Amino acid sequence: MSEKQDVVTNEGVYPHKEVEARWQKVWEERKPFRTPEQPGADKYYVLEMFPYPSGRLHMGHCRVYTIGDALARFLRMRGKKVLHPMGFDAFGLPAENAAIKHQIHPAVWTERCIADMKDQFRLMGYSLDWDREVITCRPEYYRWNQWFFLKFFERGLAYRKAAAINWCETCQTVLANEQVEQGCCWRCHNPVTVRNLEQWWLRITDYAEQLLADLDALEDWPESVKIMQRNWIGRSEGALVKFKLLPADTPLRAGDKCPLSPDQLAALPDIEIFTTRPDTLFGVTFMVFAPEHPRVAELVAELEALPAEKRDPELANIGARVREFVDRTVVEDRFLRTAADREKEGIFLGRYAVNQLNGDVVPIFIANFVLMEYGTGTIMAVPAHDQRDFEFARK
Repeated sequence: MSEKQDVVTNEGVYPHKEVEARWQKVWEERKPFRTPEQPGADKYYVLEMFPYPSGRLHMGHCRVYTIGDALARFLRMRGKKVLHPMGFDAFGLPAENAAIKHQIHPAVWTERCIADMKDQFRLMGYSLDWDREVITCRPEYYRWNQWFFLKFFERGLAYRKAAAINWCETCQTVLANEQVEQGCCWRCHNPVTVRNLEQWWLRITDYAEQLLADLDALEDWPESVKIMQRNWIGRSEGALVKFKLLPADTPLRAGDKCPLSPDQLAALPDIEIFTTRPDTLFGVTFMVFAPEHPRVAELVAELEALPAEKRDPELANIGARVREFVDRTVVEDRFLRTAADREKEGIFLGRYAVNQLNGDVVPIFIANFVLMEYGTGTIMAVPAHDQRDFEFARK
């Protein structure tokens, strides 16, 4: 058979399936894309995000892995020793939800999907080093996740605390802010609620200064990406200031001067805020909690626990009104809540605090433009020096 007949049928159609199958078999036997250890070699690491084995590969996968494969092949042609591995991100909700949908055990479903995806990868002819395959649900991999966590815990970097979180009842899991889309779970599209839940945290902020400093050393990174990283780290210079929370039954009102002695003030609970403008402390006219702040429920509960004769009639049903506002606000997109053109909304909590610098009594609100993740989740409001505070004060 001639070389021409080897690649073209009698009808003049290229028999790609037969040719590809032949070469895929050769690649599988000879492993031309295997990357042995080569100290001192001119190396390059190409890694695309591993797929979730919760179904089959689709055109989105094809796009991503084709780009990565083209890069890997190009760099090999330029003489680099390219490590181009593949794996499967096999832990987590996508696989579990798919298994539930198909009424099959997650382990069985996951292994089946991995086998199907590997067949698809081979059919696409990607130059992958399958000797480096990673499957994250297997003990030989996740034992290192556990090892890392234990090291974090031993060194005080992993800790537990209660905080307001986004909760998807359908998926039975916590969601990051970025995973809440218009008040719904990005995965199942069901409504998200906010709960106060004790959970594990990592002290990432301990490394904030180092992360910021090292961004300047990333010469080949686009400036737009470095700006995004700086904004994500969110470094702000300012001061922590403590206001004093007055009792729920205080007769004092906004604009009053607090008559309590320093010793009496010291005995009251603190409300700590972070401000980048401590020079404006004498201009504070009110305070605002983020709606998702765990202390909001406590402030309202103390008010509702007062005897009927001590309650302000204007604050009737304050608990129900606050809960309705919180439920409606916390599921909104964080970026939209803080947008300059977004209408500033809020509710007076019926509570008051004392500015210890001048003794002013100031009212306490919750509002949509204050976020739990900024500072302490509580702000001092100075309408004369802040546009958002000014817009909210006018309402």
